[in-house]
Amino acid sequence: MGEPNGVVNGHTEYGETAVSELLQEAKAEKKTVSKLSEEHDLVLKTFRVLIADLCQQFNMGHPGGAIGMAAIGVALWKDMVNTEDVNAKMRACGFEVIDVEDGCFDVDGIVKALQTAKNSSHPTFVNIRTIIGLGSDKAGNAVAHGAPFGKDDVANMKRAYSFDTEQHLLIGPGTRKFFQDIPSRGEELVRDWNSLLEKYEGAHPEVAKEFKSRMVGQIPSDWESYIPSTFPTDKTPTRKSNGLVFNPIASKINSFMVGTADLTPSVNLHFSSEPFNHPSINPHSGPEGSYKGRYIHYGIREHAMASISNGLAAFSPNTIIPVTSSFFMFYLYAGPGVRMSALSNLHTIHVATHDSIGAGEDGPTHQPIELAALYRAMPNFLYIRPADTEEVAGAWSLAITTTTLPTMISVSRHAVPQLSPRTSRSLVARGAYPLSSEDDPSPHLTLLSCGAELTLALSTASLLRSPPYNLHTRVVSVPCFALFNQQPLPYRREVLQRHAGVPAVAIEAYSSLGWERYADAGFCMRSFGKSLPGPDGTYGYFGFEPENMARRIAAYLDGLEDGTYERGEFVELQGK
Repeated sequence: MGEPNGVVNGHTEYGETAVSELLQEAKAEKKTVSKLSEEHDLVLKTFRVLIADLCQQFNMGHPGGAIGMAAIGVALWKDMVNTEDVNAKMRACGFEVIDVEDGCFDVDGIVKALQTAKNSSHPTFVNIRTIIGLGSDKAGNAVAHGAPFGKDDVANMKRAYSFDTEQHLLIGPGTRKFFQDIPSRGEELVRDWNSLLEKYEGAHPEVAKEFKSRMVGQIPSDWESYIPSTFPTDKTPTRKSNGLVFNPIASKINSFMVGTADLTPSVNLHFSSEPFNHPSINPHSGPEGSYKGRYIHYGIREHAMASISNGLAAFSPNTIIPVTSSFFMFYLYAGPGVRMSALSNLHTIHVATHDSIGAGEDGPTHQPIELAALYRAMPNFLYIRPADTEEVAGAWSLAITTTTLPTMISVSRHAVPQLSPRTSRSLVARGAYPLSSEDDPSPHLTLLSCGAELTLALSTASLLRSPPYNLHTRVVSVPCFALFNQQPLPYRREVLQRHAGVPAVAIEAYSSLGWERYADAGFCMRSFGKSLPGPDGTYGYFGFEPENMARRIAAYLDGLEDGTYERGEFVELQGK
């Protein structure tokens, strides 16, 4: 799709969505239609997606098609690396299949196939065989995908089809005539639709009111009133905190469409809604399928889940607000879809649980040491790692109100102490803030931390303030790098105090990459995790114990004094 400045995008972006995302825009239509009376069809029900064999080779070509249930897929093929029976695969996914053998010249065949597909009650896959670089000296070769044809080759191609070789970017009179009445036809369709909506509004005022507000992306203005004002004071996993904060909102507001990659018991986001599934589905466990539900069981399809959420979000932005959930480590599989949501400025929300070495027995395959660095580095993206239920509430407020960016809320499997009133839901929006009861007018040290490790930083600070150390120690919660980076420089200086010569040490059971922007040293992970009883076993094995960290941090400060370490040289303090 061309942009206003004449730049043509090289690959699919928002507006030229990939196959799974387009299929899920159709899913969004299904969800919207199911809420309305069947007296009128107010919502478009037919989608077309144009893809190439390359798109089908992505993971999305299969699981995306398996889940997507309302679209026409048009594939342009030249068999080279696809050796499987693609038509059989698509039939197995529930698609009707139509073949067009000569996609280069059989225009009537393509039109007939599309008409047949439009009249079908099933999703349809139109398999069109083409030749890449048709008519050029690179025809049928992979090089035609990226290499320019050259002036002489283009002239030969034009000459073969009786085009004027001296004219460029020409739109001929036949093409102009074909498209000239599109504006007037479109205006007529809009008038007809508005008239239909007006009639519907008279017959069904309440549903029509919600429909109109949803279509402009509005949610009830009092939505924050559904967040509890107080929470249990017992130790609570922040994944459970997610449910305490968000489930009351999701159960009251129909805009949210929630789902998980086969981890419903783990993510704590299953509010009171029936599943969204094709009505023909009658599973061995769970209710029958319905388009009235707002909870999607994606199966173990993280890549598909993230891309599907993009399609839901791209359809009339904020009409549906998709929420995905999985283990944080599995968002590595979802990464391409999550990145596309950031690139496209889509309002998607991702909940990543089991976000630390505290996952313990799950082992290093499930302990996301390096993944936060990826998502913290991603442009147009909020990665928020709250420390307790109060910060979880702040994270959700941001995720819901930040309507032009995706957000990931990263939460723990294991229970953590509730730190309120030191933590603040409102100050999460600043990205970082000092914990008020720990502020000190003449500090020797600042500890920076977030998530499940913030409580360890507070315990370490308490030891450092006591004999034999007697160090005035501040603690700063840093739930979101991206938000903190957006704050004015005076605020950032006030929070970090590095401009006043106060050294800062980061404590997080992740790779230290990124912390060197804010800290002089870090007690962070330097290896993959380990299979041990968690969380005590893993945190203890890697030295994340307050006594050990206090000793190492005090030794680091001594090293700054005697010249062993220099400011500006980020020092790793964790030993393993």
